[in-house]
Amino acid sequence: MVTSDQRRRQLAREKYARQQQRREENQRRAKRRNTVIAAALAVVLAAGGAVYASVALTDDSSKGSDNAGDAPTNTPEGTEPTASASTGTEPKMSVDQKASYAMALKTNEGDITITMDAAKTPHTVNSFKHLADKKYFDGTKCHRLTTQNIYVLQCGDPQGDGTGGPGYTIPDENLDALGKAGEDGSVTFPAGTVAMANTGQPGSGGSQFFLVYKDTKLAPTFTPFGKLDASGLKAVQDVAAAGVEGGATDGAPKKPVTIEKATVVKK
Repeated sequence: MVTSDQRRRQLAREKYARQQQRREENQRRAKRRNTVIAAALAVVLAAGGAVYASVALTDDSSKGSDNAGDAPTNTPEGTEPTASASTGTEPKMSVDQKASYAMALKTNEGDITITMDAAKTPHTVNSFKHLADKKYFDGTKCHRLTTQNIYVLQCGDPQGDGTGGPGYTIPDENLDALGKAGEDGSVTFPAGTVAMANTGQPGSGGSQFFLVYKDTKLAPTFTPFGKLDASGLKAVQDVAAAGVEGGATDGAPKKPVTIEKATVVKK
């Protein structure tokens, strides 16, 4: 007969094995997808010499992790995975799909407010509200700034290195909002646009997003779901003006940006 003490030890061993398996899988994904916003893949088009870049997210998981992926271990330090994260399923729809929402980001570099339209991007807005209500973004860093060809600040990774996600993914939405792609295959993401990062594959968005601080040409494969307020855009532009660590054009911002608190409320 198995005693309660033996049963507890057995459960502990099984839990450790599951956690180890998740960690190893997460590391494998990170190696395969190490390309958050791939400014290095900027394409110089011969026709007209137009330059644009392809954005990809190192959202280290794809449908079930804080990395916009499926590794429930990728959660903010000190918190437990939510039920949706641990099962790899998108949160149940709970937002008013006819309403506008405001996501307020209190950061060390200034407050940023993002207006979101649930009628156009219901899954994205619902996911951000779900995560913000769980304090998922609180204490996280905006880990990537690009200052050449594409002009964005990328945030939303609890790992702080481009490999984190919520343990689930959400579908692409509103992809035609910025117009039809030109001959170079790109559309202009105007300054102030907020869009989802992804792994380069359809429907691979998770929790990472980017704030466009200067008009940027990108492929129309990134869900544009929000708009920065004037003061928020100015705050991001000030961070961009300080540049990237080490004088690079793609990497951690020289002015570290931390999201101290994130809230999403119906307007």
